[in-house]
Amino acid sequence: MSNNTYTPPSVWNWEPGNGGKFASINRPIAGATHDKELPLGEHPLQLYSMGTPNGIKVTILLEELLVLGKTAAEYDAWLIQIIDGDQFGSGFVTVNPNSKIPALMDYSVNPPQRVFESGSILMYLAEKFDAFIPADAAGRAECFNWLFWQMASAPILGGGFGHFYAYAPEKFEYPINRFTMEVKRQLDVLDQHLADHAFMCGDEYSIADIAIWPWYGALILGRLYDAAAFIEAESYTHVMRWAKTIDERPAVTRGRIINRSWGEPHEYLKERHSASDIDAVLQTGM
Repeated sequence: MSNNTYTPPSVWNWEPGNGGKFASINRPIAGATHDKELPLGEHPLQLYSMGTPNGIKVTILLEELLVLGKTAAEYDAWLIQIIDGDQFGSGFVTVNPNSKIPALMDYSVNPPQRVFESGSILMYLAEKFDAFIPADAAGRAECFNWLFWQMASAPILGGGFGHFYAYAPEKFEYPINRFTMEVKRQLDVLDQHLADHAFMCGDEYSIADIAIWPWYGALILGRLYDAAAFIEAESYTHVMRWAKTIDERPAVTRGRIINRSWGEPHEYLKERHSASDIDAVLQTGM
């Protein structure tokens, strides 16, 4: 335990640029910082996002829907560079007043419908296309149990563990220990559940899996925070089996490269407007 302690002032005062990878875009107020309209493509579904775990939930689902032959799920995906503050443009804030990716506009309905928050987008699209939510009441409830488990749990993984372990300008023992303990507890929750279930809702792949995999699957597979050894990822055998199974799905391979601007040439596609865009990128890695 460090001897350095912090005594909070009676009233907190914001000091811009106070350290960390995302310090330049963090602020305690909402709203637009500049005028910027969002681009508009030819498809009814317009996605504004970035290939972070929350972002690729939606592109994976859209690609899964297209695999099922749901042609109305064709979409344009536009990159929102959060480091550059694109999420604070007036057009984006109109779609999502919370200035977080992903955000979706559905122009197939009148009036056009905005949808924000990744879990809400997953539910909206799954219900719109009648796919990836169990049809029976018990299965549907179980699906939503795990979907909302992810929405509540991932901030511990990302904003807690990920921030202090990977991004904070200084490493402190207490927060790293605190959030590592909780992330390992969450992994144990998943591991015990998946010991008796092929997927989160039994034998049926669903939006619960699509929501959880980009966070916990990526962590277990060593793609998140370079922390697989630190958390002993290999010890969570059932989560590892589940993560590898989902990783092999063609739609997952396609969805996880969209709205990315980093990695090897076959690992990223800044914008997606047709299936051929993805095909061209993936072929570079063959």
